[in-house]
Amino acid sequence: MAKAAKKPKGLRRGGTLMMLAVLLIGSAAVRLGLEAGPAIAREVASLKEPGRDEPAHKGEPRGESMPSSAELQTMLAAFQEREQVLAAREAEIQDRMKALEIADQAINKKLVALEQAEEKLRATLALADGATESDVTRLTTVYEQMKPKEAAALFEEMDPAFAAGFLARMQPEAAAGIMAGLSPEAAYTISVVLAGRNGAVPKE
Repeated sequence: MAKAAKKPKGLRRGGTLMMLAVLLIGSAAVRLGLEAGPAIAREVASLKEPGRDEPAHKGEPRGESMPSSAELQTMLAAFQEREQVLAAREAEIQDRMKALEIADQAINKKLVALEQAEEKLRATLALADGATESDVTRLTTVYEQMKPKEAAALFEEMDPAFAAGFLARMQPEAAAGIMAGLSPEAAYTISVVLAGRNGAVPKE
């Protein structure tokens, strides 16, 4: 029986290298799987974390973003309360505006009444001044037409300032005749009053 031929050394060495390459590739694949697994798991977990944007399903919003019925009721109650507060403030402002308008109308009526009273007072004073002026002019004419002695007797009893007022309005001749019939004391006093009145007149 023939003796089995021995395999060449090069062939054995090539088989050993091939086996080592296969083992290395397998080890790299296992290590890659071990490292990639946790990374993939973390990525999946991060996608499921709240707050991250997720695509809407068929164009519908996510259920988590929609407020609950209790939250909607609370918001509605807050809005209604706010509306009531604003309505109360608006009503208060309107009441104040009405009160100011009423006060303004009352003030206007009082002003009109005061203006009317002032006009009546002016008319009354003008009438009184006119009557007084007319009476003084008439009385001055009467004194001018009296006899100097008779008029001098009346002027002697008058207040010097009052008598001086009449004499200043008279014609110079009539005033001179009355002054001549007065006593020296009365004539001097009336002259002083007349001089004082003339001295108060502005000069050029």
